[in-house]
Amino acid sequence: MIQTNPNTYEYQAEATFRYVAYYHYGARLAGYTSICACGPSAAVLHYGHAGAPNDGLIKEGSLCLHDMGAEYFGYGSDVTCTFPAGGVFDPRQREVYEGVLNAQRVVIGMMKPGVAWTDCHKAAEGEILKKLIQLGLVIITDGKSVEDLVEMRLGAVFMPHGLGHLIGVDTHDVGGYLEGRTPERSELPGLKSLRTARILEKDMTITVEPGCYFIKHLMDEALHVDSPLKSYLSEEIMEQYHGFGGVRIEDVVAVTEDGCDNYTICPRTIEEVEHVKAGGKWPPMKDAAKELKRSRLCEASPLTGSDEF
Repeated sequence: MIQTNPNTYEYQAEATFRYVAYYHYGARLAGYTSICACGPSAAVLHYGHAGAPNDGLIKEGSLCLHDMGAEYFGYGSDVTCTFPAGGVFDPRQREVYEGVLNAQRVVIGMMKPGVAWTDCHKAAEGEILKKLIQLGLVIITDGKSVEDLVEMRLGAVFMPHGLGHLIGVDTHDVGGYLEGRTPERSELPGLKSLRTARILEKDMTITVEPGCYFIKHLMDEALHVDSPLKSYLSEEIMEQYHGFGGVRIEDVVAVTEDGCDNYTICPRTIEEVEHVKAGGKWPPMKDAAKELKRSRLCEASPLTGSDEF
């Protein structure tokens, strides 16, 4: 995050991550191909592969979406940070980011044994839609509630992927759908992309990764004259977000006996992100966002690392 600045290239961010993970922490392998998207490319969900190889120039004023994870002692990790290349969120970026962070807060707050992962996904969509209503992209009409819009699958226009996946020996670990033992995969937009629909159980480890993206073809489909979603969207304001890209926050979270424990200790709040981009120390001495349940945030790392990165 500190090393990624305007007028550098996306592949330099990937190279920095691979270097730090191995040189300072002994993680020789990555769990998957890094996604180091900047600006409009952040709306490409699996950017970074051979067809889109992290080769863009990072521009002033753009958001960077970095989805990267090391493999260590045979176990995968999967973490996404979104941050302003120049160090400070602009007003639009700030609002969209806060909507996604609110979704993260709500999901982590509701996670415990017995909770359906599908309900967590819908709760995340609802928080993102609330922010989009504030921004004027989504319109409440016909007496509809946010919950009604979620059930209409309006949230899938802006978050077409699933909320998260089981993680362990593989980044996208097995066990998401077990014949005769777990809920079946939905066929509805957004929900069909969930890699699991299981009821949460103690000791499950799963990623929580809400996102909000402005993907032109999905926006155009939703605004089509025949779309049942058209009347709930402002075409004029949506046009202003073409090229915005997207925001995603992804943490690795373990389900505990009465809640959850967030293993990811990256900067998450706007204040934390801007603090680190300005050269501030991380991890902090005090946890200012305890609702994210980062129990290890203020502990000294058991590994020998460098403060430079």
